[in-house]
Amino acid sequence: MRLLRSSRLLAAVLLAACAGLAQGGDLVVIVSARSQVGALRPEQVAAIFLAQAPRFPNGAVANALDQPVGSALRDQFYLGVSGKTPALLKVYWSKMVFTGRAQPPRELAGSAAVRRAVAEDPALIGYIEREALDPSVRPVLLVH
Repeated sequence: MRLLRSSRLLAAVLLAACAGLAQGGDLVVIVSARSQVGALRPEQVAAIFLAQAPRFPNGAVANALDQPVGSALRDQFYLGVSGKTPALLKVYWSKMVFTGRAQPPRELAGSAAVRRAVAEDPALIGYIEREALDPSVRPVLLVH
């Protein structure tokens, strides 16, 4: 009985996540316009945001910035680049923090704050709605 309830709950969570993706627009992974980083693949971005790769492919230091926990943009981003739902992401970071291997990326209050911070520091990488792009940052990956 408990297993059946858990399966139904998981199915409901996955349906909600997929519905959120269908409603949401595209988002872009960004770096500073001054950065030397070119286009990135989803697995490269996931490795940076999951603290598995501390550097960009060109060798420069990479520091990720996150959107707030619970935001639809954050959920869409992680599902799109890593396949992780919010629940799986929470478990992942709990293990990483508990074992002392890594800390999750710093969170900022939204796309405008992420864009401003990334624009000022070529070592930062973040993600925002495509509509929030401006010349101070450069998109390196489009996430549907």
